Amino acid sequence: MLGLWRGAPLADVGELEFAAARWEALRVSAAEDRFEAELRLGGHETILAEVEAASARHPLHERLAALRMRSLAAAGRQSEALAVFENVRGRLDEELGVEPGQELRDTHLAVLRGEYGQARARPRLPLRLTSFVGREHELKQILGLMDTSRLITIVGPGGAGKSRLADEVVIRHPVHRSGRLWFVSLAAADTPEGLVDAVLRSLGVRQAEPATPLEQVAELIQDDPAVLVLDNCERLVEDVAQLAHELLERLPYLNILITSRQSLAVVGEAVYQLGPLEEPEAVRLFLDRAAGVRPGVALDEAVVAGVCRRLDGLPLALELAAARLRTMSMTQIARRLDDRFRLLTSGNRTALPHQRTLHAVVEWSWDLLSDEERMLARRFAVFTGGAGEAAVEAVCGSVYVLDSLVEKSFVEATGGRYRMLETIRVYAAEELRRSGEQAEVRAGFVRYFRLLAEEHEPALRSHDQVRAFAVLDADHDNLIDAMRTAIADEDAAWRLLLSLYWYWYTRYDARSEKLVADVLAFGDALPADVRALLTAIRVLGGNQAVPPAAEARPLVDACIRTGAVERFAVAVPFVLAAVTVYGFADLAEAELRKAREHRDPWARASAYWLEATARGEDGDWEGAMKALAEALRRFEELGERIGLVMTLNSLARARSIGGEHEAAIAALERGAVLAAEIGIGEEIWHLTELAGERSRAGDQEGALHAVELARSLVNPRVRRHSEIGLWRRVAELHRRTGELEEAKLAIGELAALGDALSMDERAVAQLVAPARLANLLAAGRVEAARELFPVAVQTCLNERVAATAAELLARLSTPTARAPNCPGTRRWRNCQNQSASSSGSNGSGAIR
Repeated sequence: MLGLWRGAPLADVGELEFAAARWEALRVSAAEDRFEAELRLGGHETILAEVEAASARHPLHERLAALRMRSLAAAGRQSEALAVFENVRGRLDEELGVEPGQELRDTHLAVLRGEYGQARARPRLPLRLTSFVGREHELKQILGLMDTSRLITIVGPGGAGKSRLADEVVIRHPVHRSGRLWFVSLAAADTPEGLVDAVLRSLGVRQAEPATPLEQVAELIQDDPAVLVLDNCERLVEDVAQLAHELLERLPYLNILITSRQSLAVVGEAVYQLGPLEEPEAVRLFLDRAAGVRPGVALDEAVVAGVCRRLDGLPLALELAAARLRTMSMTQIARRLDDRFRLLTSGNRTALPHQRTLHAVVEWSWDLLSDEERMLARRFAVFTGGAGEAAVEAVCGSVYVLDSLVEKSFVEATGGRYRMLETIRVYAAEELRRSGEQAEVRAGFVRYFRLLAEEHEPALRSHDQVRAFAVLDADHDNLIDAMRTAIADEDAAWRLLLSLYWYWYTRYDARSEKLVADVLAFGDALPADVRALLTAIRVLGGNQAVPPAAEARPLVDACIRTGAVERFAVAVPFVLAAVTVYGFADLAEAELRKAREHRDPWARASAYWLEATARGEDGDWEGAMKALAEALRRFEELGERIGLVMTLNSLARARSIGGEHEAAIAALERGAVLAAEIGIGEEIWHLTELAGERSRAGDQEGALHAVELARSLVNPRVRRHSEIGLWRRVAELHRRTGELEEAKLAIGELAALGDALSMDERAVAQLVAPARLANLLAAGRVEAARELFPVAVQTCLNERVAATAAELLARLSTPTARAPNCPGTRRWRNCQNQSASSSGSNGSGAIR
């Protein structure tokens, strides 16, 4: 019927204007009914032009305005629909002095909620241009929290990926399908008003209603299930906490997800602590971003893993580093990470300012700290290995704001210790340098750790050694750093070094050799006894080849002459072992007698152990066993496990030589248990010796089991010297079962281990010579074996395993003797007594 209407009604009857107006009103009402029907049928596109034309003719007609808004929103033009409302409201106020009616206000609210057409399925989320890598576990946990908690805060350091994780969480949340979720970035907001304005803008409001902003936000979200994400809240924590509390109180079906560098600290908040990526995920992320920068590039994953570790596994730092591949190689990036803040500056130009460079990320967090927090943070930077509360208080002067630094994700707290991510620590260290406090703080740092080392050095040789090792292990990196800093002062340097040397010796820390050399550089400024002992340690105790007796004798004499042996307990086993190994007979008896009367009980116990070794070398087995029994008694009284382990090993050797294999096995088993308590990997060596003893007893299956158990214990946290005997034993067992290629591979592992331990070329050659010679003889390569014989024999003599040297000589004299080749040799089965070594072999193994 509307299609039949032409022109204005009653246009030719002027005196009936009132009737014409009524007919026009009826036509407009009919048109509105038609528009309403079309909209309900989804025909917004077909009527939009007509609705706009009708609205232009009747600008104050509220129902037309509402229909036009609905048509625009259904077409996905929400901002234009909202502009219609603002325009109509303005004209109503200006021309009629009234506010919009209920229908128009309801339509405006519905448009804001996205209840019309396409707007419903278009939640306001950040643009995602890269893939999401890792964090599967975190996603699952946070989604689980959202099922039980209405307020969740993701807390973590800058660059950890909190915003991206929150984005990925909400797109997996059920409410995403309805479009009722909003992502509000607060990075630019720094006032309470700015906070509410940011939320309203995210909800689509450009101009606030007369109602309070909080009421307007609550009215826009309404009571249906919804998720509100408030991102980067750390600058407005208190205001965000208040807003969240009031919204949750008004809207029972609302979930709020917060990202911040500190929690809101309100009742009902579930805090999710987000840390750096684990190394495998960090490597995956780096490789993914690298492929985007340089498609097809092949990278060494070991180098990538090293870069990821140095960058703390922080996603933003990894992305910035990957971006550098545009102009640099992976090796160049790794080499320049010491200057990470100058290196990692090529960020995303469209990112927020505080996320474009690594320096800006940390600076954003630094600016949020109070003056007292900044003071503690910069002083804390001296702790390269983290610290306990006592250390922080002693070095930094105050711990009152330490918990605040933890809450603000500037410091991590784990197991009673505190640490900074390396990137944050480097930034804080630069702040310390600029503050003028560095010299004073570092002096306090050295003083604290020197006192710590002096306090626990005697405990390392007592029943309390497990606890003492744990204390020093926890601060291992700090102790190294304190030692390096102390090098500037000869008195502090040698005192700290000798307090730590036994700890480092038992832990086989290769860095100690460089530190010994650095302290010896003070020369005559050192006390004579200290210089003598450190010189002997450097020459006789390092990873170099064993020096000849003519070179060792003056070092031993100097330690005795200057009184180093009487003053330092650790000098007793070190110096007197050299006396025994080199066979300095004129010194042995007198020095052992003095050592048995040493002021230190551990040194006295060690003297008996050394006496047993000397008597055994002289063939006095009765005297050796008596001395071993006394050493065992004294070490047991002290509760000192390292001494017990050494004594039990010597006892096992003596029992083995006497053919008492069961007694030897029992001693080695007990030694392995004690070594495991110390936690330095020494049990690997004892299990290796146990394998040899079981083999000599004819228990090949037991020998194999012991070796396999030892190999299972090898890991980066144990000292690698423990692997020397292991690879020798593996090579021996393969050789004795005819698997010469496998034995050769084990010898190769042994040589590689020597290189990894920074041994020089001569020392590595000596290390592998006996096993390599035995393999050559087993293969029938006599001439090659003859060439290697002098080095192999010298190694055996240096290690006091003369029986092994004798066996090698005997086999070289009868080259036709070949290793048995038993069936099933892959697991060294069924060889039984054929693989038993000479009864004269000691616990080091027949052919180690």
